[in-house]
Amino acid sequence: MTATTAPPKADPQLDELCVNTIRTLAMDAVQKANSGHPGTPMALAPIAYVLYTRIMRHAPEHPDWPNRDRFVLSAGHASMLLYALLYLTGYGLSLDDIKRFRQLNSPAAGHPEYGHAAGIEATTGPLGQGIAMCTGLALGERMLNARLGDDVIDHHTFTIAGDGDMQEGISGEAGSLAGHLELGRLIAFYDDNHISIEGDTALAFSEDVGKRYEAYGWHVQNLHEDLALDRIEQATRAAMAVEDRPSLIICRTHIAPGSPHKQDTEAAHGSPLGEEEVRLTKQAYGWDPDKQFHVPDEALAHFRGTIERGNALYDEWRQRSGGWSGFEMPDGWDDDVPTFSPRDVPTIATRKAGSEVLRWAASKVPHLVGGSADLLPSTLQAMEGSVEPGAYGGRLLHFGIREHAMGAAVNGLVLSGFKAFGSGFLIFSDYMKGSIRLASVMRIPSIFIFTHDSIGLGEDGPTHQPIEQLAMLRAQPNIDVVRPAGANETAQAYRFALRQTETPTVIALSRQGLPVWRPSAVPKTAIERGAYVLRESYKGRDALPDLILIASGSEVHLCNRAAALLEDEGIATRLVSMPCMDRFAAQDKSYQDKVLPPAARARVTVEALSTLGWHRWAGSDGEVIGMTTFGASAPAKDLFNHFGFTPDRVAATGRAVVDRLKE
Repeated sequence: MTATTAPPKADPQLDELCVNTIRTLAMDAVQKANSGHPGTPMALAPIAYVLYTRIMRHAPEHPDWPNRDRFVLSAGHASMLLYALLYLTGYGLSLDDIKRFRQLNSPAAGHPEYGHAAGIEATTGPLGQGIAMCTGLALGERMLNARLGDDVIDHHTFTIAGDGDMQEGISGEAGSLAGHLELGRLIAFYDDNHISIEGDTALAFSEDVGKRYEAYGWHVQNLHEDLALDRIEQATRAAMAVEDRPSLIICRTHIAPGSPHKQDTEAAHGSPLGEEEVRLTKQAYGWDPDKQFHVPDEALAHFRGTIERGNALYDEWRQRSGGWSGFEMPDGWDDDVPTFSPRDVPTIATRKAGSEVLRWAASKVPHLVGGSADLLPSTLQAMEGSVEPGAYGGRLLHFGIREHAMGAAVNGLVLSGFKAFGSGFLIFSDYMKGSIRLASVMRIPSIFIFTHDSIGLGEDGPTHQPIEQLAMLRAQPNIDVVRPAGANETAQAYRFALRQTETPTVIALSRQGLPVWRPSAVPKTAIERGAYVLRESYKGRDALPDLILIASGSEVHLCNRAAALLEDEGIATRLVSMPCMDRFAAQDKSYQDKVLPPAARARVTVEALSTLGWHRWAGSDGEVIGMTTFGASAPAKDLFNHFGFTPDRVAATGRAVVDRLKE
């Protein structure tokens, strides 16, 4: 079966029965949970039914088939639409799972959660993220196709987005990028139901979405209220025939169709219909109002016909493709991680070191791709061969000034099987926070490389100098935030990020040059273990130091100079580099105590960013040196002096802590 060959159609009565089965399951699940969004899945049931039974090439018994068509429910609040389809078409979700909708440990969570059930392609919920990730998924398909050919990869990406998705700015950024890249295998349905939580969307939304997407370079069809199943299928196949433009199909739906009192009202959006309204709606459908979670045998049998068709599609693909199962890291790819010698390179910015390490990584990992939000001359994270409209064989992605879309697209590329990164200034991680968070929630190894990592970026001033950004990212579960102190830690940071399989990584790099430590001083486990002793006190490794200085990034070097001052005074000082607070926190207590002996209570932490998070390592007797204000516009050296990030201040603080503990 090809992409344009339709499976056998049901008769109109069976079609209607199947559509209403989706609707009644959504009503019953939300009502039983006493929580959720019933009206939108009811309205979208015809579209989803056509996609899953007539259009999409998918195989419920092979849910990870690389060439399956992707479906992402960007309107994630309508999650019962997806759960009903996954149960009915045989993906392994059970009716009991649906009966436990929104309950603890149910795979049928309030919004679709990647990894919770087969057939959920992405975590959606924050509006706009789903359709934006689809830009990455569709780009991933084209890039895979350019590498592997039509016999291996030639699928489509489908998504349903609502009014909320269209109002969020990320969808505009991603839509613009998708149109520019001519991603013809991306097809989005716009659920134009005119309803949001506060009421009619006319309260705040009156633009012509179709014209906006036409301006982005999309192929746009407006079905208005003509949502007969054959019309939906016809429009979808017309969209699939357009190879050089993504497609938007606008559908004027009615929320909670058939509900006598709640159709076209905000009451049907985010709350159960109510037991009596559910009964009345079922009666309007010709259903027995006393039956809950009723699935007619003939409807289930029709839905389950997708299993046999899917198996045939999968078997045919295996024969012509050889059964490609995705990229793997090459054997020995990280045997020769680059090292930097201070004799050859006395000082180098970690962004520049990262650029050199990236070239090494690209030579070792063919499926590593990535780019920047129009900042390559500053981030230096360049790859060979640009990806351009209609030419997808390259590796360098130009996201334009679209940090929101870049973060989501990177996640989509990772979901497609690539090792993918996006780069920008650390301050603009604010714009990408939603996408970075979703990478953590989904447990996917997206890589986010940020430069200009502190007030050390200098003259651009407070608007560009990050203060609270690392603390914000470190507070996020399931992410590793790495701020390397020099070139050799940077090399290990890239290796670490590429080795991850379930955890996204943030790498924060300096604009200014930093001294290079000899390679032997930086262990290969520097990032994995999060912290290590970079400089031991004159008492030796087995003796308790008088003072421990702890820092990350560029501040490690000023602490090293402070340690020299203190040692001259007879204060035995240990210097600990902590490139990844997250990883150090995950180590067993014995390793933590080895690096930071509990009896060594005199500690000072230093980072030219927010102090949040550092008090844990300073301890109740220590001191934390950091930023408690925004920065200023001046050369980096002047800023470090002005805000007190100097060896003399660090030494004075350390001396005061040691003296206080002697009292």
